Amino acid sequence: MTEPFHITVIAKQPVAGKVKTSLVPPLSHEQAAQIAAACLHDTFAAVSAVCTAHDDVRAVALIDGAAGLWIPADYDVHHQRGNGLGERLSNGFADLGPGLVIGMDTPSSGKHLEAALEALRSGNDAMGMTHDGGCWGIALASAEPAAFDNVPMSTDHTGQAQLDQLQRLGRQVTLLPTVHDLDHFEDIAPIVADLPGSHLASVAGSLFNRRWG
Repeated sequence: MTEPFHITVIAKQPVAGKVKTSLVPPLSHEQAAQIAAACLHDTFAAVSAVCTAHDDVRAVALIDGAAGLWIPADYDVHHQRGNGLGERLSNGFADLGPGLVIGMDTPSSGKHLEAALEALRSGNDAMGMTHDGGCWGIALASAEPAAFDNVPMSTDHTGQAQLDQLQRLGRQVTLLPTVHDLDHFEDIAPIVADLPGSHLASVAGSLFNRRWG
């Protein structure tokens, strides 16, 4: 029997002063942490919904920080290993096997998780880009130790560099739709517009006393 695929959220514990510091200013560290937690809530919910619908998919949280109530009870919890994001992603796939790893701050990617699973089941890798040149998710259909070698992380060309690396390795890659990444204050509005009625929309509205989206 084959092992189930995983959909993994790679995440940092949403502690004030430790997450989304790029939102400060105009936000306080406490507000930035609330926004990060809201993104996580919506991302976890999207992953849980997909995993509930498929017996061969499990939900995983690959975390930096202490496990706790911020992680849903239906998630397997693994801790990140490595010094940089590329190494942590590589180690994560080594530990978890074939599946999809997504970021914690692209909650509108949830509507594209099924497409990533479809690619995996066909034997393809998959990637989703962000509008700022990054990457919201990467799926590997089989082990590839060199998948993240020499890929610059957290730049405006990380997504293209990652795609180039997979293609250099002869991997077949399905491109998923591009979404917004929450790195700056002005990113909140377009993400909320993509997710009307979301937890992020509610938190942003209550924090700033305005309607978002």
